[in-house]
Formats: sequence, structure tokens, C-alpha cells
Amino acid sequence: MIRLTVIKTLVLISFFSFGQNDWTKKASFSGYKVERAVGFSIAGHGYICAGQDTGNIVRNDLWQYSPASNSWAQKANLPAVGRRNAVAFTINNKGYVGTGMSAAESSLGSTLNDFWEYNPATNAWGQIADYPGGFGNGIYFATAFSIDSKGYVCCGKIGPSNYANDLWEYKPSVNQWIQRASFEGGDRYQLVSFVVNEKAYVGLGTDYDAYTNDLWEFNPSTNVWTQKNNFPGAERSAASAFGIGQRGYLGMGGDGGYLDDFWEYNPYSDSWVVREEFPGDERRNAISFVIADRGYIGTGKGYSGLRRSMYEYTPLVVGVEESNETTFNVYPNPTIDFVTIETQHALVLSIMDNLGRMVKTINVPGGNTSIDVSNFSNGVYQLIGINESGERFTKQLIIRG
Repeated sequence: MIRLTVIKTLVLISFFSFGQNDWTKKASFSGYKVERAVGFSIAGHGYICAGQDTGNIVRNDLWQYSPASNSWAQKANLPAVGRRNAVAFTINNKGYVGTGMSAAESSLGSTLNDFWEYNPATNAWGQIADYPGGFGNGIYFATAFSIDSKGYVCCGKIGPSNYANDLWEYKPSVNQWIQRASFEGGDRYQLVSFVVNEKAYVGLGTDYDAYTNDLWEFNPSTNVWTQKNNFPGAERSAASAFGIGQRGYLGMGGDGGYLDDFWEYNPYSDSWVVREEFPGDERRNAISFVIADRGYIGTGKGYSGLRRSMYEYTPLVVGVEESNETTFNVYPNPTIDFVTIETQHALVLSIMDNLGRMVKTINVPGGNTSIDVSNFSNGVYQLIGINESGERFTKQLIIRG
């Protein structure tokens, strides 16, 4: 397992005033050890609901996390059958939980289509319109997100070797679901999603044959999907993701084993950069939620079994808006031997490989600078330029032999 200490050191020196890029261990989840639960946040609190415990019992309990006291409190149970691999989202200070599988072994359970609204002000649940996807029979292993007071459920598993690519939008003011443009990546389950600037980013997971690493942007105002740069880490499913400020964050999951890497996505430059890896043991099927400008990941399953531990992530950059214009250009791209960096202002340029390892750092003055990359292995590299003001700009470089 590679520890990217040198990268963390560089980042802290360059951006210390903006944040930490670090994890802090928090109070362990007070419920049973679970995986395949759901997480959401409302008004400064985080919530964990449902999941599958160490006895392979599917649960319906709800727990609230308070960051101020770093403590957990049990709340009203979901008034429905226990479930795993459900979905959850938040709209207007209410939480929404639904779908899933009613047993640890799918052959012994049922695919669910019921959906429920949780009001933390009254600590009460109310049933809403059933999820209409999956031909009305429900879904599990889907992903969900919310944008502009609407909730969305995307893809998932209907039954054995039967997956979905449909997207449905829920509008609570009329208690109604409407179908939107299907996910362009095809049938998929165990995928993830996050939201940045009123757009959703959906991808990874498993199709009929293999793990995937593609990423797609959904714009609800146009009902259009656009493919973005692939996630540069290992193809995987059952990962964890969230959006904070102007960035998306994604990591962990499984590729046949368990993973602990963690990445940041910049939608303005459509680029990825590796961040501090998850400090708990490698795990998949963990929950995630965001409170203020901090991300939280916990529970899930690792090599040693199910987990209760929870960690808080402090991002490097919060709320920094950028444009698609960068302070440097890269050409030719792809290249086989030399690349030219064109910039109006001096930069410290770092080159990282697709595993997040620093392979070269160079001071680039204004103008054109040629860099010899003929001894680099073929692949996709991340170029990170930092100007004198501490602003960061990124580009991808492809090297082909």
C-alpha cells in the first residue's frame, strides 16, 4: 500500500491557508456494525439508516450524529421492513429513504419500491409515493442525489442479472416521480454519485461483465448526460462519494478486494487529483454524508469484517470558483517525447502518474517551456500548476510510445 506522504507535504505547504486535506477519527457509530446502509445529512446533523449487520440481519434503525458533541443518538426506526442497499437523499431539511433489498440473501428477500420521508423536527416518518422504476417492482444497489429541491434515483439492480439504467426525479411538492433521461453509461449497479454546482456526477460500479471507472455529468435543467474524464483510480464498485464546495470526492470501494484511496474531482477542468487516503482499514459499502464543509465516511466492510468506525475529511479547497480557462496550455497532447507548457505567469508544475505518485516537479517561467518526458511510461498523467498567489490549475497529459 503506497503512502503518498510527499504529495501531502507539497499540498500543505502550497495551500495551508485553504484547508488541510486530512482525516480525523470521530466517535464510532453507536448502532450495530453494518454495511450497505444509507447516509444523509439534515441541518448540521448526519444520519445512518438501515443496512446489514454481522448476523446478516437487515435493519431499519435510524441514528443521528452530532458533530458539536461528537456523539450518536438513536431516532425513530424506519416504519417499514428492514433493508440493505437502499438509497437516500435530502430535500428542504427532510430525509428520504427508500428501495433496497429486504434480506441479506437476495434469493430469500424481495426487491423494494417503498419510499419514506423523515422529519427531524418531529422525529417522525411518513410514506410517500412508491418508486416507479424497475417496472414498478423496486430496485436495489442504485444511487441517489438531490438538486434544486428534487430527489433523483439512478440505475440499480432489479433482480438476478437484471440491471437498470433509468433515472427518476421526485418532486415532494406534488409527491410525484417523473422519468428523466436514462443514464448514458448503460445498465449499472453499485455505482456512486455526488453533486457540484447543481449538476450530478454519476459513475463507476458494475455492469453485466466488469467493474467500471467512467464518470457522467447530468444537468437537470437540460435533461442531458455528458461523459467526463474517467476516474483514474482502479475500476471499482461500492465506493463512497460526496461533494463539498466546488469539488467532488470519491474513493474506497472494491475491485475484488478492498480499497482505501481517495480522490478529488474538479468539474471546471474535468480533472482528478489524488488526496490523502482513507485512514481506516480498506472498506467498501461504507456510508457518506456532508455536514457544513466536512465529509464523513464510516461503517462498511473491510478485510477484518464489518466496521463501526467513522472519519471526518477536511478538504483542501472549499468554495473556490474557477473557470474553464487555465493559466497554462499543454501541447502536443498526446505526446511521445516532449511537451510544451505555455503560460503567461510563472508556475510550480508538478506531474503525477495515475497512481497519484509525484514523478517530476519543475519551475515554469512565463512563456513556453519544453519538458522531456521520453523516459516516462505510457499513460495518463496529472499536471498541477500553482501560481504565485497559490491558485491551482490542472491539466491531463497523455503519453503514448
